[in-house]
Amino acid sequence: MEIKKKSTIKDIAIALGLTPSAVSKALSNHPRISDKTKEAVKKMALTLDYQPNTLSSALRKGKSNLVGVIIPRVNSNFFSSVVENMEEVLNAHGYNIVMTQSNELYDKECKSIDSLLGIQVDGIIASMANETTCLDYYNKIKSKGVQLVLFDRGEDELDVDYIGIDDYKSSHLIIDHLHLQNCKKIAHIAGFNHIRIYKDRVQGYRDALEKCGLPIYEEMIIESNLRIEDGRRIMKELLKLPERPDAVYAAGDYAALGALQVLKEENIKVPEEIALIGFSNEPFTSLSSPTITTINQQSAQIGKLAAEAFLERVKNPKGRIHLKKIILEPELIIRESSQKNDL
Repeated sequence: MEIKKKSTIKDIAIALGLTPSAVSKALSNHPRISDKTKEAVKKMALTLDYQPNTLSSALRKGKSNLVGVIIPRVNSNFFSSVVENMEEVLNAHGYNIVMTQSNELYDKECKSIDSLLGIQVDGIIASMANETTCLDYYNKIKSKGVQLVLFDRGEDELDVDYIGIDDYKSSHLIIDHLHLQNCKKIAHIAGFNHIRIYKDRVQGYRDALEKCGLPIYEEMIIESNLRIEDGRRIMKELLKLPERPDAVYAAGDYAALGALQVLKEENIKVPEEIALIGFSNEPFTSLSSPTITTINQQSAQIGKLAAEAFLERVKNPKGRIHLKKIILEPELIIRESSQKNDL
């Protein structure tokens, strides 16, 4: 099949006997071009199926109307919901998004940043990869004068707008609930401690256990990438301990699902023998058997607020706007996997 060559302004000019400059002005409704010529140019553009290069035009004006979005994983309902709501707000203000996935890899995240800067996006809204410990590339975004907003995963030292939930409080909600269910040995499948949100969740977990008068078992706090395979591996490790836990708090729903798979394979009753709680409210948590208790991260609100933070920065690029550090309230959604007692 022969690929049809794209029509250009030059093609329209040749067909009408005009200069490319006159055609360009006619397409942009320049006042010095007659209505007759404008009409002829528009008709020829339709005949030749001419598609304007809106990106080139925008870049000539110093604005691309594109916003880069970097997320760790596309297969997460949390991130897809954030992006969906973010895009709705941005589209309404004339912006389109260019989405990339780091797949939790630092190198891929750096390449995404370079690519987005290369197409001269007006801003970047991002959630950091698990592997990211060096912030040089995020500082590079700022040094280019490109607006940067972080959500869910971000670091205070970058000094940019941030939107997320209270991760420390989330752990308190979880431990308080498990304490009410008479759980006394609570394990934690944690994220990597160099990432602030997971560090906050671990600290909340520790402080909540202390508040409830429950022991902290260091061997029951295990860091991971929080994928299904991590949940499976860690759950098997926990079951091999001399004293196994009577509850498991996973800092991600996929890890919780992996843990649940192992518990069912080992014929361990959930929640009667081991209670289980995840984090993020992925759709499968309400469909599994048993259904999984989890934290609602307010994804829709995070997406809208992140987009609004970017728009406010764009409207006042040189103005003094206080940094937005918006911390939303988490919600514990109690389901079968943790409910030992009637509440």
